[in-house]
Amino acid sequence: MGMRVDIVTLFPEICAPFLNTSILGRAADKGLFEAHCHQLRAYTTNRQNQTDDYPYGGGCGMVLYAQPIADCLRAVAAQAAAQGRAKPHVVFMTAAGKPYTEEDAKRLAACDDLVLVCGHYEGIDQRVIDAFGDEELSIGDYVLTGGELASLVVADSVLRLQPGVLAEEKGYQEESYWDGLLEYPQYTRPEVWEGRAVPPTLLCGNHTKVDAWRAAQSRARTRARRPELYENWCATHPAPIPRWKRAESARLVKTPAQWQAVAEIYRACTGADAGADAPAPAALPQEAQGQGWAFYLHETAANPDAVVAVRHATGEIGWLYVQPAARSQGLGRKLLDFARKKLPEHPAPYLQGVGRHTALYTLCLGMGYTPAPGDGLAGECTLKMVYTRQNETAPE
Repeated sequence: MGMRVDIVTLFPEICAPFLNTSILGRAADKGLFEAHCHQLRAYTTNRQNQTDDYPYGGGCGMVLYAQPIADCLRAVAAQAAAQGRAKPHVVFMTAAGKPYTEEDAKRLAACDDLVLVCGHYEGIDQRVIDAFGDEELSIGDYVLTGGELASLVVADSVLRLQPGVLAEEKGYQEESYWDGLLEYPQYTRPEVWEGRAVPPTLLCGNHTKVDAWRAAQSRARTRARRPELYENWCATHPAPIPRWKRAESARLVKTPAQWQAVAEIYRACTGADAGADAPAPAALPQEAQGQGWAFYLHETAANPDAVVAVRHATGEIGWLYVQPAARSQGLGRKLLDFARKKLPEHPAPYLQGVGRHTALYTLCLGMGYTPAPGDGLAGECTLKMVYTRQNETAPE
């Protein structure tokens, strides 16, 4: 017996055709779920089949009565019980409800019977929501003329997750929001369309490279379009630390040649071509040495490509720079992990002034750092990130 979805509405003629069309229609025909649309007017007790009245306290618009909604929900519960189902989970679609997300879709998809109540006019008498509702949901920060479209959005996103509705489970597990990120760009034939070619990686036949390209595109797209989603993803997906290669090393900066290499990396990362994310400390690297900073220069095959510094007196990490040509190789993660382990005497090392540097901020989130309480919101120049993940391996 598949999932049951009930929609309580003044306009079942809007909802029923949608649920009986295309992918959902075929799934319903196979018995993968059942859907029922209930005309709210059928449960009124007045001669005019009136469902609404003026709001107490005055104001424009009309408010839906509690009585017909309550009687309809009682009837739906009785139908579900006659089928041997559990008590229905009742959701009121309201503009004041909790914002609906893919996580809610996954949660509701586990319900045996889901009831969606469509709001209308100025709203619904709060007493019936309090008496029967399990939750209130909103599909966005805007107002519709009625809750039918909102209910169909929820029904569609929930029913498509039912076993067998989509041809492959992978069909929804790689889509936007499933793992907290937006989906990567998609392409199909022809290979070149109006002078625009398909990215070469997608044509190489190497599935490992294709998967890596798609993952990188998904992260980049989410970071650019939905930074709040990307920050949450970074915080909930610990960044793996790439293994150090034999050709790599990180040494304490002492010699003039090493200081020259640090200065060149600093200029490359803070110059006119460095971009908005490039930090710009007030002091130059060698001057900062006199402030208690110890610098470490990273080299790959004897070529300097990154730098990081620690201040043992305070437990601060800073001056993390990676040459533009050496980025996207995990050097930032390696050096941030390296620097933290250089401060074993400090249980909570920190970075200061991270807020305006988006890449560094999200890197810190994935490495177990969180904004210090009361230090402002993400994006502020003064944001302090403090190490809070205590389950890492012991310092080297």
